[in-house]
Amino acid sequence: MEKKNQYFPQSHPHPGETLAEKLEELNMGPKEFAIRTGKPEKTIIAILNGNSAITADMAIQFENVTKIPAHFWMNHQRNYDESIAREKRKIILDDAVNWMKRFPISELIKKGWIEKAKTNEEKAAALLTFFGFSSHTAWENYYFNQQLKVVFRISLACTKESHALSAWLRRGEIQAADLKTNVFDEKKFKSSLSGIKALMSKHPDDFFKKLQIICLGAGVKLVYTPCLPKAPISGSTRWLNDGIPLIQMSGRYNRNDSFWFTFYHEAGHILLHGTKDIFLEDIDYSDKNLEKEKEADDFAVKWTFSQEQEAELLQNPIIDEKVIVKYANKFKTHPAMIIGRLQKKYLIPYFVGRRFIIPLQIRE
Repeated sequence: MEKKNQYFPQSHPHPGETLAEKLEELNMGPKEFAIRTGKPEKTIIAILNGNSAITADMAIQFENVTKIPAHFWMNHQRNYDESIAREKRKIILDDAVNWMKRFPISELIKKGWIEKAKTNEEKAAALLTFFGFSSHTAWENYYFNQQLKVVFRISLACTKESHALSAWLRRGEIQAADLKTNVFDEKKFKSSLSGIKALMSKHPDDFFKKLQIICLGAGVKLVYTPCLPKAPISGSTRWLNDGIPLIQMSGRYNRNDSFWFTFYHEAGHILLHGTKDIFLEDIDYSDKNLEKEKEADDFAVKWTFSQEQEAELLQNPIIDEKVIVKYANKFKTHPAMIIGRLQKKYLIPYFVGRRFIIPLQIRE
């Protein structure tokens, strides 16, 4: 268990200072001490000047000559090294404060994504821990400079609100790590889409949990990550290091028709496109492939309410709620999928069938 209220002195003297005092007490110069310990004189001088460290082997030799236990020298060196490391860490955190301020830090704390912190330096440290980076420059190398392109294959450098977006994506990775699944089975995932459509048509209260279980059964990880301020993303698809596809949903519009269309859109990316692609919905980013986005849209249309089905329904002279429900049952889809499409095309008034547009109730 971590001890609370631990005291860390601002600095520890280099053990060379203590050695110098002891040699003075012994009336012994560096050359003689070097001969007695069997170490090069230049090494002893470097230690006395604070430019070299005392090793375990040296500590044993020093013990014989100074009569000071080896563990004293080792602890002295360790305390000094820790002090230097903490000073370096403080500089890194001071440099990271401005970087930290570009994130919706209060919201990250409120959601419990990072630990509560009081000072800016503590907030920067918590944020670095969340991302799993040692410094903010490492974050930039990953998300902006693509120095590990085999893992994160796009740059967010020119993306609006890239900092909040990176936090949303990172949260999805953390959530996915808690899910256990077998290897991805493309055939099984493709065959599961019909069962998923049946789930969509009913949209039970626990729909997300059931959907997640179906996806995991085919080797696909599905997570829900609520949106962050100024990062209006509705979904994302990417392949993790272990070759498992990840669908990350935000429920941005808080309505069932948008959720299901986005899910099938992401499923389309998995089945139609390569494992090296990453897709961010409703976000402009480098390497965005509009042709692939159109293909994923067409895939979602086919599974939720196809163009042919739409044309058939539009043959009716009057399109009211009764007609919509009738065709939803015929097409084995949810009325919201029809209503959302027709409203978007201004083919029915906004108030028609509003009771079928269901707000999402998903817990992260």
